[in-house]
Amino acid sequence: MQPFSFATTAQILCETGAAQRLANLCSERGARRVLIVTDPGIARLGMLDDVLPGFTLAKVAVAIFSEVTADPSQACVLAAVERARHIGADLIVGFGGGSSMDVAKLVALLAHPQCDQPITELYGVDKAKGQRLPLIQVPTTAGTGSEVTPIAIVTTGDTTKMGVVSPLLLPDLAVLDAVCTLGLPPAVTAATGIDAMVHAIEAYTSKLKRNPLSSLLAREALRLLASNLDQAVHNGSHLAARQAMLLGACLAGQAFANAPVAAVHALAYPLGGHFHIPHGLANSLVLPHVLRFNLPVAMADYAELAQPLLGERLQAGDQQSRADQFVHELAQLGSRCDLPITLRAVGVPKESLAQLASDAMQQQRLLVNNPRVLTEADALAIYEAAY
Repeated sequence: MQPFSFATTAQILCETGAAQRLANLCSERGARRVLIVTDPGIARLGMLDDVLPGFTLAKVAVAIFSEVTADPSQACVLAAVERARHIGADLIVGFGGGSSMDVAKLVALLAHPQCDQPITELYGVDKAKGQRLPLIQVPTTAGTGSEVTPIAIVTTGDTTKMGVVSPLLLPDLAVLDAVCTLGLPPAVTAATGIDAMVHAIEAYTSKLKRNPLSSLLAREALRLLASNLDQAVHNGSHLAARQAMLLGACLAGQAFANAPVAAVHALAYPLGGHFHIPHGLANSLVLPHVLRFNLPVAMADYAELAQPLLGERLQAGDQQSRADQFVHELAQLGSRCDLPITLRAVGVPKESLAQLASDAMQQQRLLVNNPRVLTEADALAIYEAAY
């Protein structure tokens, strides 16, 4: 066995209704002034209405920063940091999807009284120094796994994104409460669920850092996600299915935080950067074509993952047969969940494919993890197949 290291969020609370105890969870950690980082949709839908009264009862002051946008910019992060400093926040809560949780991580770091690093010095791996404020994450989508990852993604230009990767970004507590996901539209439930499945698949096949723990988590994540996605999408009030999806996304997050993702994500990022296609949907659009590209090299892994993906529907056969069933099943997911399945359908012009391929090659941090070496010509062929 190769030596490996594994890091994750210190505590995970998986319980339907647990978010109503958020104030007490903050108080138990000594908090007196809390900033909740979220997005306008969460605030508009009143998803914090049941959570906020508890802060008055717990005698904990609370403020809300609700201006997080999808693909949050550096300016958005700095505005949230300024709000945290202004109220003297001593604990940060991320309440929302991946964007809100990513911003919350950086706020906890940059708003610490002793932090003297500008955000521009944080981009990259292990550049963050010092301490951060206590951090609790409450995901409202079963997708990103950001509640258990040491990564925050920031939009730094018109079409470019950069990552901050540091163990300092791992939260103190992740609260998995399916009630927080009940308002999700079917399309968002589907796209974020597929995103989580991609995390599990890419962690399982990650070339450099996969390890026994990440692989164990990835398999169980895929089983939970695959067996509950249809129910969560088509019967959105099914709490048990939504709780299982949250746990699956969390386990997948733990897996890819330690065995990083690869070409699906590398090709999805430029779609978000240029055309603002939501991240989960971008993953869904390129997933079948990257799987087919990787199949000659990743056949054994895909054959092993066919069982947690298909369960009793897996037909007996050799390794090639099981791997083919795995790829075929995932290729059907988008249409089964009523998502667009081609780049053309989401407004990507054909003349942009070469630029997308060029941009994807900038994601070497991810591409080094892909089981098969991928060139710019390969990336272009995958985009053309997805078109």
